[in-house]
Amino acid sequence: MERLKRDKRRTPSSRAWLDRQINDPYVMRAKREGFRSRAAYKLAEIDDKFHLLKPGKRVVDLGAAPGGWSEVAVRRVGASGHVLALDILDMKPIVGVEFLKLDFLDDTAPERLKTMLDGGAQGRVDVVLSDMAANATGHRPTDHLRIMALAEAAAHFARQVLRPGGSFVCKVLQGGTEAALLAELKRDFLTVKHIKPPASRSDSAELYLLARGFRDSGTGQAPG
Repeated sequence: MERLKRDKRRTPSSRAWLDRQINDPYVMRAKREGFRSRAAYKLAEIDDKFHLLKPGKRVVDLGAAPGGWSEVAVRRVGASGHVLALDILDMKPIVGVEFLKLDFLDDTAPERLKTMLDGGAQGRVDVVLSDMAANATGHRPTDHLRIMALAEAAAHFARQVLRPGGSFVCKVLQGGTEAALLAELKRDFLTVKHIKPPASRSDSAELYLLARGFRDSGTGQAPG
């Protein structure tokens, strides 16, 4: 196990985080396999189990930077697919990924994304991914409210752009997904569940909400 040399300028929590990062097997694996972040394996593990990212699929990746999820998505949907990514932070280009630098909570963001999607399959997509998270304050109730606001905004967008049968994956925090959001998703998707992929650290409060089988608004059913 590697340990950092002592640096008096670092706080104990900062040193602990850096020690954990250096020795994290997913961090080392990401470096070996050419992924930008360990987060890539969270999506890869979700997809290995639920098979969301098939060749030719159209995907929107919200909160994409530094690009780990987009890298997994574009590899799996292939040249016949399409990945559109958004983040408030810069993201180095990824071949096959179209990127928009913008805060998703900006009033113009959903319409700008829809404009970029137009021209292909009537603007509809197969999968909406959201790994968005607000900067942590250290105050758990506040952090929960902030990430749930992002989850609700992402879910609202997903319902506007998904094809019938489409899927939605979104980061939330342990402590309970808001009842109103769960009720809406259960109304609009065939199945809704919480999942925690192995790459999500066991001491982290993060969970992922997976909703599959988006219902056709015209018939109330998702295609088989």
